[in-house]
Amino acid sequence: MEMNLRKNFLNALQGKPVDRVPALSVTQTGTWKLMEMTDTSWPEAHSDPEKMAALALAGHEIAGLEAVRYPYCLTVLAEALGCEVRMGTKSIQPSVLSHPFSKGPEGLKVPEDLLERGRIPALLEATEILAARTGKGKGKGNEIGKETGKGEVPLIAGMEGPLAVFSHLAEIKSSLIWMIKKPDYVARFMETCTEVCTEYANALLDHGADAICMPDGGIVATRMMPPSILEDSVKPFYKEFCKKLNGPKILHICGDVGGSLKTLSECGFDAISIEEKVSIKAAKAAIGDRARVIGNIAPSSTLLFGTPEHVKAEAKQCLSDGVDILAPGCGIAPMTPLANMRAIVEARDEWYEER
Repeated sequence: MEMNLRKNFLNALQGKPVDRVPALSVTQTGTWKLMEMTDTSWPEAHSDPEKMAALALAGHEIAGLEAVRYPYCLTVLAEALGCEVRMGTKSIQPSVLSHPFSKGPEGLKVPEDLLERGRIPALLEATEILAARTGKGKGKGNEIGKETGKGEVPLIAGMEGPLAVFSHLAEIKSSLIWMIKKPDYVARFMETCTEVCTEYANALLDHGADAICMPDGGIVATRMMPPSILEDSVKPFYKEFCKKLNGPKILHICGDVGGSLKTLSECGFDAISIEEKVSIKAAKAAIGDRARVIGNIAPSSTLLFGTPEHVKAEAKQCLSDGVDILAPGCGIAPMTPLANMRAIVEARDEWYEER
């Protein structure tokens, strides 16, 4: 009997029984090989809805991952709020060039026309295209599942979180200084950035996304953010975001966040995605039953530079350690071999057969 991938994924997020542990990516999946095979490429796929959708679908249809994840950068909201963005190349993701609020939060507010700014309309159109093509039965080009439930594939929308938007608007150095010296600035930035993130995330869900993955707070894993800042200046806004979101939400944090996982798991996220620097067993012990754990195959040393056998060995160890959703520990590098991407699902299937 064919497994309903969408139902299996949502069950996993909710801590319910699953047919098999989902094997997918909650972070970016665009690679050179998939670009070549779909006649798409960065940077065009960052702003063209059809190309964005085609490349995202390839992660499932060609690489075999059990979800469709899009887009491929973390600059959409920064651009919508006034940052200048360099769109990158076939190998390099977009990056923020200017920081319009580097002097402080004066004049910062949620734009009334937020959803009409920058690339947001393109992202919402791509969401509708992908929702139809992954079996949700609405929007453009409903080619896979209709309303039958067969072939339904989960659609994961990625977006930057309030900490990332804050650091883009203010510049990372200023934001770190203000966390210590000007907590009132931080509160004003985080309040506005959280409202922006919430409005955008709910729009993505309204247009057909099944879940939101929010890579955010990489500085949490550094020694530059004291635990008190996380508790007092970040956690309340994460809780507000989770409370107001109209669908499943995943937090992805880069780096060694082992010491912060308990606090992060108390915010209301359905799952937390971790890098390979964090032990799956330690993460599950810290998080308990408050959220599910996603990860954490090394995207560089294993997926990019390893062999399919290396990928399978690491993936099977993640499964044996009790991971709830098997995935790369961070975004998949553009040069990653297709065989290594396919090895993720292959490893999961072999692990069940070998039990």
